[in-house]
Amino acid sequence: MKVIVAMSGGVDSSVAAYLLKKEGHDVIGLSFELWDKRDIKASSVCCSIETIELAKSVARKLGIEHYTVDVRDAFYTNVIESFCASYIEGATPNPCILCNKFIKFDFLFKKAEELGADFVATGHYARTKRSQKSEVRSQELPPHPPLVKGGSMNPSPVTRHLLLKGVDAKKDQSYVLYVMTREQLGKTLFPLGELTKEKTREIAKELDLVTALRPESQEICFVGDGKYVDFIKSFSPESLKPGPIIDINGKVVGEHKGIALYTIGQRKRLGISSLSPHYVVDIDRKGNAIMVGSREGAMRKSFKVKEMNWLAVDGLPGTLNVKAKIRSTMKEMPAAIQPDGSGGVIVEFDEPQWAPAQGQSAVFYDDDVVIGGGIIDSRPD
Repeated sequence: MKVIVAMSGGVDSSVAAYLLKKEGHDVIGLSFELWDKRDIKASSVCCSIETIELAKSVARKLGIEHYTVDVRDAFYTNVIESFCASYIEGATPNPCILCNKFIKFDFLFKKAEELGADFVATGHYARTKRSQKSEVRSQELPPHPPLVKGGSMNPSPVTRHLLLKGVDAKKDQSYVLYVMTREQLGKTLFPLGELTKEKTREIAKELDLVTALRPESQEICFVGDGKYVDFIKSFSPESLKPGPIIDINGKVVGEHKGIALYTIGQRKRLGISSLSPHYVVDIDRKGNAIMVGSREGAMRKSFKVKEMNWLAVDGLPGTLNVKAKIRSTMKEMPAAIQPDGSGGVIVEFDEPQWAPAQGQSAVFYDDDVVIGGGIIDSRPD
């Protein structure tokens, strides 16, 4: 079986390629050239020039073909411009999710088609499985409709491909993969889904791979070692218009430097002199204002979610009890979701959660299964 593996120059994708070759597959490595203005010495950043060279080195050691694809134009339009535009509008985007949705898997599958590959693969810590039912064990849901073939109803159950958490709870990356389609999941392999990060590094060390001890990337890939606020300042300085910082009583307590530089829950860079700490609790784009309050003021139980992508079900016929995450690093928490009448959902957590921010993703789980997710739109309470 021929498999195209996304190779970022990190230890995870390197070991993923090795494991697939070990299983006897015809493996081809693929790296993306994303951004041409970053510091080429930023070796901790995925898909930099240096890390592409690392990926090529690993491919040579493993004895597999390797290609580099220039996706700079698409990356600039769909990730960088979208990232900056969201912040300028007072939202808080996740660039990794944008990249997975618009860049990584689209170009992986294009290259797979070009080379006649059967599957694509990545080094994400996640799993997939096949199912022939709406798999949400906590509640009974109406079955998805049967296929229609030749004008007649097909009585055979529909096979769907589900996304599951990785076995390593600390490294699970299903949150950033919820934007994949079922069709993509059916043709994607995650060789590290059953491994821990420690085991992955152990394998890389045994193979003496150049990426074995490479540190994990913690930065936004096109920002590198800098700060996102500096990137936005250079990207669109004209959008940064000062405005008032207002407390919960409507009193002006300071001046901000542009709403693009702030996010819900932020405490730093407010420049407010006070005996008690202030946090950003809301952003008023129309009024170009930042609202601040106590830490409790940044907590929310409910909000709306738009741009839904359902994986384990075909839609939401009613209220569904789930576990939900509103950022990749948090533990999923009990919540109820229900249709909002416009294709989105209303999320109601059992307990208030820290700083849900417009533009971030909310992802819903039933045990290890990803039910679906969408973009946080507003906070009704």
